[in-house]
Amino acid sequence: GEETWEKLRLQAGVQDSFLTFEVYKDEITMQLVDKACKILGVPADTVLREFGEYFFEFCKRSGYDHMLRTLGGNLYEFIENLDALHSYLSLSYQEMNAPSFRVEKNEDGSMHLHYYSDRRGLCHIVPGIISAAALDFFNIEISMEIVNQTEEEERTGKKEHIVFLVTQTPVFSYKERNEFSSSPQNLADSEKQIENQLNKEDLEKNKNTIRDRGSSVCPAKKSHWKTIRGIITLGKGKLLRGFDPVYPKSLWIDTKTFCNGLPFHMVFDKELRVKQAGVSIQKIVPGLQTMGICLDHYFSIVHPEVPFTISSIQKFINSQFVFQTRREMMPESWKHRPMLKLRGQMIWMESLQCMLYLCSPLLRTLHELEERQMHIADIAPHDVTRDLILLNQQRLAEMELSNQLERKKEELRILSKHLEEEKKKTEALLYAMLPQHVANQLKEGKRVEAGEFQECTILFSDVVTFTNICAQCEPIQIVLMLNSMYLQFDRLTTVHDVYKVETIGDAYMVVGGVPVPVPTHAERVANFALGMIIAATGVQNPVSGNPIQIRVGIHTGPVLAGVVGEKMPRYCLFGDTVNIASRMESHGVPSKIHLSSSTYQCLKYKNFEMTERGEIEVKGKGKMHTYFLIRNKTATENEIMGRPMKDLDSGHESVTQTQPEKDQTPAIAMKYIDGPADAQNSLKRRNQAKTADLTGI
Repeated sequence: GEETWEKLRLQAGVQDSFLTFEVYKDEITMQLVDKACKILGVPADTVLREFGEYFFEFCKRSGYDHMLRTLGGNLYEFIENLDALHSYLSLSYQEMNAPSFRVEKNEDGSMHLHYYSDRRGLCHIVPGIISAAALDFFNIEISMEIVNQTEEEERTGKKEHIVFLVTQTPVFSYKERNEFSSSPQNLADSEKQIENQLNKEDLEKNKNTIRDRGSSVCPAKKSHWKTIRGIITLGKGKLLRGFDPVYPKSLWIDTKTFCNGLPFHMVFDKELRVKQAGVSIQKIVPGLQTMGICLDHYFSIVHPEVPFTISSIQKFINSQFVFQTRREMMPESWKHRPMLKLRGQMIWMESLQCMLYLCSPLLRTLHELEERQMHIADIAPHDVTRDLILLNQQRLAEMELSNQLERKKEELRILSKHLEEEKKKTEALLYAMLPQHVANQLKEGKRVEAGEFQECTILFSDVVTFTNICAQCEPIQIVLMLNSMYLQFDRLTTVHDVYKVETIGDAYMVVGGVPVPVPTHAERVANFALGMIIAATGVQNPVSGNPIQIRVGIHTGPVLAGVVGEKMPRYCLFGDTVNIASRMESHGVPSKIHLSSSTYQCLKYKNFEMTERGEIEVKGKGKMHTYFLIRNKTATENEIMGRPMKDLDSGHESVTQTQPEKDQTPAIAMKYIDGPADAQNSLKRRNQAKTADLTGI
């Protein structure tokens, strides 16, 4: 899944995307495999085998399905032609370092698959790929086990040599499996029995068709391979699968025509002495006109990477061979041209004890043809290399466009990712200035309507003797002091989920229950105030060096809230509640939390310890009955400050008595229970407080 891949990618330290035409180091692959083993808890061979199965499906989805299906009619032919497929793909993917395969049939029906590679540690991918291909293309299940693993020093490349024993079992239907699984002998002979039975049935059907209608018809719903087997040669009365070729008594072609018709071919004996060569290869390598010269003096073997001996060539005779001319043996005119490569097949002629190399120039593009000062006319008309060069020229152009598109897509993806990160930063900054729902409305170009809140709790605070401190300090000292204090206050707004309205100088204003109404607004602001007192003791007065003192005032009541202005818009609160809260702060006492009677009524039954201050004269409001908040009876200091809980916290000590620590840990939100009943009770208590103020009780 995506989450596991992301975890794996981060641990391996690799990028999150890979380009199709980019070459990556094997260290990245091995790092991913190693981390996958640790995360998934499985061995490396299992991871690689699963990857091999997935890679086969990936190749099919990537457009190589038909190409893979047509490699061979059975598993042996499929594996035998894998090198040819890699050779074709190397025309487009020039830096591809593909492995090499050689397969041998055994008498018991099993096979030995020889795997050669320069890339050590990846051999377990092979069983995954071959097993998936065998099941998908040929409907057989195979088992593969390593029977030999060596390092071949005599090879010029791909020195890792691993031999797999491949055994195969046909996949039957449920009925066939029951019918043929009664004995071990039946298991071994089941495939042969099925084939014989099908041949008999097809033969009988065709005989009936010929007798009844005088012509042959293919039965409906018959698979392709059954149909082919069922075709009968009427003249001889036997299946085409028993075809025997007919050869002429003598070869009806003269030597000159043969060398002209196959301009790129060579015949050499066991000692690698050249016996015959095509006219075009003679033209390019004039040394071949001297019969009897040694072939390895003029050419080196590029693929397969084996020594240039007749025994090595016979061992890999089913592989495509790529020869490259040796620069020191080429004419003077070739000194500054790229060397010519030839690609073709080897055919051993037993009667002559010689090897025939039928080949063509290995050229990918017209540019490579021009570099070697060759022409299309140098290649025989029947040789598809002509078409391959022209087609590959077009394919390479398409691949270059595809590569550019892929790179642009990757650049856009990275830009989009960066844009998303910047957008999140911008939104975080915006949400720090305005409530989220208000900010979203402004982003959408909507007008934000002012809202009335029936009940909320507002807090004001300021620094005692702030004017005197400013008169005796440098401006930077004042800034540092306020920043240190406000950082801790801002952290507390997260802990108690209250909204910071604004700061003006040393004044700090927050509100609970706005912009999102909550019944526990008074409790949140009260706990926030207790946290402010604790935090202030950790901020140093730059004049005296002692902890600063703050006054805090709180009032509960209705407000009107809305956005004011277009440039630097602010979410502001209006109403008499704001004025009274400000008066509670200005008429407060240093290091005390001054409460109005309405806030007192909200907190009266909420596990807070409060003391009565009595009746005081409030500017613009007359006489008011006020209180001081002392502590929270149940919450610990760590809970109020948003720190991790400690076993030593008692919850019964006054939270204002302990010296605070600098909070480096993320803020832990304090839990509050908000219910509908709380809102109704809160309104009831506020009405009681109003009555108490009016009657003077």
